Amino acid sequence: MNTRRRFLTLSALGSCTGFGTLKSLAQTKPVKGPVILSTWRTGIRANDYAFEVLQSGGSVLDCVEKGVNMIENDPNVGTVGIGGFPDEEGHVTLDACIMDSRQRCGSVAFLQHIKNPVSVARKVMEDTKHVMLVGEGALNFALKHGFKKEILLTEKSLADWRKRKAEQDGKLPEINVENHDTIGMVARDAEGNLSGSCTTSGAGMKIHGRVGDSPIIGAGLYVDNDIGAACATGWGEAVIENAGSAMVVELIRHGRSPQDACQEIVKRIARKFEDWESIQVGFIAMDKAGRAGAYAIQKGFTYAHHANGQNREIKSDSLIS
Repeated sequence: MNTRRRFLTLSALGSCTGFGTLKSLAQTKPVKGPVILSTWRTGIRANDYAFEVLQSGGSVLDCVEKGVNMIENDPNVGTVGIGGFPDEEGHVTLDACIMDSRQRCGSVAFLQHIKNPVSVARKVMEDTKHVMLVGEGALNFALKHGFKKEILLTEKSLADWRKRKAEQDGKLPEINVENHDTIGMVARDAEGNLSGSCTTSGAGMKIHGRVGDSPIIGAGLYVDNDIGAACATGWGEAVIENAGSAMVVELIRHGRSPQDACQEIVKRIARKFEDWESIQVGFIAMDKAGRAGAYAIQKGFTYAHHANGQNREIKSDSLIS
């Protein structure tokens, strides 16, 4: 329940938080050339590879697919693809979506045995009349389109799961820079075209069958080539309930900067989600002019920003510092 005391606490938290690190980025002037944003520290490698794709003649859609593929393929990253953290029954189930500059989108959810769900999502977008496939149907579709079945549970993720299972107290682990659940990427090419992708193994120890925000167009990811693009990370249920990424883009449409838009939707989630202080939610966004923004509930959220020949990991501002 939104009590007066809770409202005043939230208002105080919002008033003491500034633009911080992001104020040094180009918030008022358009940015020339390609711009790539992605969530968390792994975004540095993803951005570098995505930029190489652009430089070698790939499209901005290729860029956001191949950039996150690199992280999906790394078994040492326990949040996506192979080596992703399993659910409470020990199964690795993956979610992903992709969206291009033509407003086309594709998505897969509760996909098992395929390490590159974002590429399956692209196939759904390009080769079917549908947007989302789930579960066994998504797996069968992937196999028919040449994807190979693999064991996604690594020795490390299995050991971590066994330890977590033994220690489980009914609480989900904190989502922070050491333990997060998503890589999302939004990018703009030199011609100003936008695309985005989002891929995850979901919250560790989730109920078998749970799907978060990452494959949901408008929640985990949204792209409007006339306006901007945004993606989310963190506790997916809170993002879904507020159509998070679509709302960020909608605020940009109405004249808000990407930074202001991310901040406003994080505050909106905090006002409406009862246990907001116990979760993490973060957004990254850019507008058509290449200006970037990011904001989170908790401190610790970082993102990678590639523009003007520089690729930097940046600490996001947060509601709770």
